[in-house]
Amino acid sequence: LEFSKNNTFLFSPCFPQLEDEISTLRQVLAAKEKHLVEIKQKLGISLMNELKQNFSKSWHDMQTTSAYKKTHETLSHAGQKATAAISNVGTAISKKFGDMRNSPTFKSFEEKVETTVTSLKTKVGGTGHTGSSFEDVLSSTAHASAQSSLAGTRLPESEEELQC
Repeated sequence: LEFSKNNTFLFSPCFPQLEDEISTLRQVLAAKEKHLVEIKQKLGISLMNELKQNFSKSWHDMQTTSAYKKTHETLSHAGQKATAAISNVGTAISKKFGDMRNSPTFKSFEEKVETTVTSLKTKVGGTGHTGSSFEDVLSSTAHASAQSSLAGTRLPESEEELQC
């Protein structure tokens, strides 16, 4: 709206009255807000309780929306698919390791390790076990290694040496 100087003159008397009404309304609002705070204190309603209630209501309202339900359903389905895929990958890896263990290359490697260990045991003074499994060879090698590291350790010969 455009006001001319004449119209402005007509509205001028209204300004003070409007400003007084606004001031009065602000005072009434402040008094009512103060009264509300007092009532809440008497009822034991704290700001934290209000926030919790507002959050719970908002969360519930959000969960009931169709967008949330669709998203939840989609993510749940995707999670199930991912779990199945990971399970399949684990099974495939296990099968590959099994296949690798039975491969000619691994068998050849296993035989070379067994031969080397048997040779080392013979040189160290142990007895060679022909036809041992790979696990037996590794176990006996660890045992031989432990014995050779103890070879330089002198054991006490009397009770006096044992006492500190």
